[in-house]
Amino acid sequence: MSEYTIGEVAKAVGLSEHALRFYERKGLLLGSVERTASGRRRYSQIDIDWLRVCTRLRESRMPLADLERFAVLVRDGAGNEADRLALLSTHRARIDAQIAELEQARDTIAWKTDVYEQRLRTGNIGGLWDPTVSRNQHP
Repeated sequence: MSEYTIGEVAKAVGLSEHALRFYERKGLLLGSVERTASGRRRYSQIDIDWLRVCTRLRESRMPLADLERFAVLVRDGAGNEADRLALLSTHRARIDAQIAELEQARDTIAWKTDVYEQRLRTGNIGGLWDPTVSRNQHP
């Protein structure tokens, strides 16, 4: 079984060593981190794979409390899959709502960018914020 140092794991999952220690303190790992005789942390491939899931969930703005709950459920083993599914489904619904909001924001930015590009292309740059154009051309 391969073992990895904290530096190797940090690089592999895109976290700092400090963040890895924080994850460990918060109980976000699936088990306790092995230590060498000199006390240095040694991680397994399973730790790396799990931490990749954790980092994706955090990048998607999963609340830390939810991530902690998810880690507990996974550590507890089989029998709580419905709870895991509910937690992940709730988070996915939050992400879907965020995506919809971002798409609306992108549409507004694209529309206004088009207005400015057209004005600059035609040389009609006076009054770049023209309320009559905004009301009539906004999708």
